[in-house]
Amino acid sequence: MRKNKFTLFAIAASVLMMAGCTMAPKYERPQSPVPSEWPAGQAYDPTKVTKEDVTAGEDVLNLRWRDFFTDPKLKEVIGIALENNRQLKGAALNVEYYRKLYHIQAEGLLPVINATGSISRARVPADLSGTGRRMTTERDDVGLGAASWEIDFFGRIRSLKDAAMQEYLATEQAQRSAQISVISAIAQTYLMLAADKECYDINQNLVKDYRKTYDLVKNNYDLGLVSEIDLSRTASQVAASERAAATYLQSYAQDKNQLDFLAGTEVPAELLPDSLTSLNPSREICAGLSSDILLKRPDILEAEHQLLAANANIGAARAAYFPRISLTAAIGSASSELSGLFKSGSGYWSYAPQVVLPIFDTRTWSSHKASKVKKEMMINSYEEAIQSAFREVADVLAILGTVDRQLAAQQAYVDSVKKTYELTEFRYESNLDSSLSVLDAQRSLRGAQDTLVAMYLQKQVNHIRLYTVLGGGWDPEEDVQDTENTPADDENTAEQK
Repeated sequence: MRKNKFTLFAIAASVLMMAGCTMAPKYERPQSPVPSEWPAGQAYDPTKVTKEDVTAGEDVLNLRWRDFFTDPKLKEVIGIALENNRQLKGAALNVEYYRKLYHIQAEGLLPVINATGSISRARVPADLSGTGRRMTTERDDVGLGAASWEIDFFGRIRSLKDAAMQEYLATEQAQRSAQISVISAIAQTYLMLAADKECYDINQNLVKDYRKTYDLVKNNYDLGLVSEIDLSRTASQVAASERAAATYLQSYAQDKNQLDFLAGTEVPAELLPDSLTSLNPSREICAGLSSDILLKRPDILEAEHQLLAANANIGAARAAYFPRISLTAAIGSASSELSGLFKSGSGYWSYAPQVVLPIFDTRTWSSHKASKVKKEMMINSYEEAIQSAFREVADVLAILGTVDRQLAAQQAYVDSVKKTYELTEFRYESNLDSSLSVLDAQRSLRGAQDTLVAMYLQKQVNHIRLYTVLGGGWDPEEDVQDTENTPADDENTAEQK
C-alpha cells in the first residue's frame, strides 16, 4: 500500500514539474534604434505621413493586396503567382518542416512507452548450475516499459521546446516576407513591362518621323538643295532610332521572361499590359505618423522570434548545471512457460530512478557562455533589421516627396520640346530651316518622352514599394492555419512578448 502511494506521489510530482517554468531569462524587447518619427525636410512630402483621407500607418498592415492594387489584369497575374511561384512553395514547406521539428521537441516532455515481448531458452552446464546437473532454463516475458524518461524538473527540455517553437514562428514570418516580396516583384515587373511597351511604341513612332524627315532630305538632296552630309546625318538618326526601338523590344522580352518566372508559369497574352499610362494606379497610402509600425513587419518579427529562441536556449544551458533526473520503469508478466504468462502470480514491475549531477564538465560552462553570445548576436540582428527597414521607408518617402515635382517639370519640358519639334518641322518644310534643326528637335523629343515614362514608372514603383516596406502585402485571411497543426503555446508566446 505504501509503495502504491509512493508511486502515485512520484507520478503527480512529475506532472507538476513538467508544467513548471523554465530557467530562461525574462524577455525584454530591445529599444528601437531608430527615431520614432519619419524624416522631414524639403525632400519629403508631409502628406505622405499625415494625410487623413488615405490609408495610413497601421491600416496598411490590414490592407489586403487585392484592395491595394486596382488594375484587374495585374491582380489576376498576382493570383497566378501566389499559386505557382516556387519560392512561396519552398517557404511553405519550410514552415511545415519547422512545425514538425517543434512537435518532435515538445513530445520530449512525454515518456516513450514501448511494448516488449521476449522468449529465452538457455542450456546451463552442470558445473555452473546450482543443482550440479546440467539443465535448460526457459523464460517468457511480455510487458510495457518506459526507458530513461527525463523528468524535466529544471526546464531543460521545456526551454528547448520553446526555442523550437520560436524558430517555427520565425519561419511563418519568413513565409509572409516571401509572399510580400513576390507580390512586390510581380507588380514592379508588370509596371516595367508596361513602361518598356510604351517606350517601344514611342520610339516606333519616332522611327516613322525620322524616316519621313529622311525622305524629305533625300528629295532635297536629289534636287541638289542639300549636301550629302545632311543626307548622311539624317540616315544615321534613322538607324539610331531603330536601335533604340530594338533595345526597348529586347527589354520588353526580358521583362516578360521575368514575369513568367515569378508567376511560375507563362502569363497569358491577354493579361499583359498595353502601356504604363493605361494601368489603373494602386490605392493611395501614407506612412502614418510613427515608425513603430516597422516592429510589425514580418522580417522584423522573424528576427524577434529568432531572438526569443536564443533567449530560450539560455534557459536550456542554465538547466544543464543542475541534476538531470530520469526514470526507467516496466510492468508486465513473466513465466517459465508460454501458457503461464497470464496466470495469477506471474506479474512483475520495476522502476529505477536515476540522478546525474554534473561535477566537472567545462562544456556546460562554454555552452552557457555561447548561448549568451548568441542572444547578443540576435539582438544585433534584430536592431539591424529595424534600422534597415527605417532606411527603406525613408528612401521611398524621399523619392515620393520629390517625384511629383520632377514629373511636372518633365511634362512641361516634353510639351516645350514637342512644340519646338513641330515648329522646326514646319520651318524645314517651308525651307526656312535646315534639317539639322529638325534632327536635333526629334532627338530631344525622343529623350524627353523616354525620361517622362521612366519617371512615371519610378513614381508607380515606389508607391508599391512604400506599401511593401511598411509591411503590407500579405492577406490575413490566407494566413489562417488549422488549429490542429498550430502549436498550442502560440498564445503563451504572445503573452511573453
